[in-house]
Amino acid sequence: MQENVIHQTTVDARYYELDQHGFVKPAALLNYLQSAAADHALSLGIGVVDLLKTGRTWVLSRINLKMSHYPRVRDSITIRTWPVSRGTIFCIRDFELFDGAGVPCGAATTSWAVLDTTTRRPVKLDDVLPAYPLNGVRAIDDDFATLPEIECDETLRLPVLRDNLDINRHVNNTVYAGWALEAVPSAIADESTLISLEIGFRAEARYGDTITSCCRPEPTEGDCFLHRIGTVSDGRELARARSRWAVSTESRTGGR
Repeated sequence: MQENVIHQTTVDARYYELDQHGFVKPAALLNYLQSAAADHALSLGIGVVDLLKTGRTWVLSRINLKMSHYPRVRDSITIRTWPVSRGTIFCIRDFELFDGAGVPCGAATTSWAVLDTTTRRPVKLDDVLPAYPLNGVRAIDDDFATLPEIECDETLRLPVLRDNLDINRHVNNTVYAGWALEAVPSAIADESTLISLEIGFRAEARYGDTITSCCRPEPTEGDCFLHRIGTVSDGRELARARSRWAVSTESRTGGR
């Protein structure tokens, strides 16, 4: 196995990344993962800056994040990431997260595609990417089955702001996580801990759009919600998600 197949980095949790209970927000954790993936891809010669030179870019198709416990401010989080597999259109990259004591605190698996920035359609990976090392070990065994479609009676409405856009000029994937979780009932969000979040990205939100975010309980499970994010103007479905929650066993007081 080549030495650069696994990339490792350590980040420190910052005050502005904490939620009202003093734990790092899920969206901040997703930012850590995205940054680690970007750095590793750059070292392999397949970073976003490399692809943009040829009119292409990386886009995230699916993510599944599972957390056993959350870091707090000044905690160090070590992230290990590696490419797992590479198919015709999609490739898989996985992650492991460790707290400051070296104890595993989370894991994630992701599916990515390369998009033509002009046509906004995915391209065959072998046509645009060089060979790079793979590690077939999975952090989470997930075949990325399609998330369920739902309809909701009550929805939140939120604007797409310039601040939501990334280098690809579309809404960054971490923003969708915030939109989805904003719809969770306060009784759950205030007293429970998010233990897993799955998101399937289906279309791009654009600057100036107004999006709708809604969720409803999944009938066959406990504190589990299915989510839908769409647009007000034309009803496009932007993303589906599933969030799972557990009654918190940690102190819910903010800070340290």
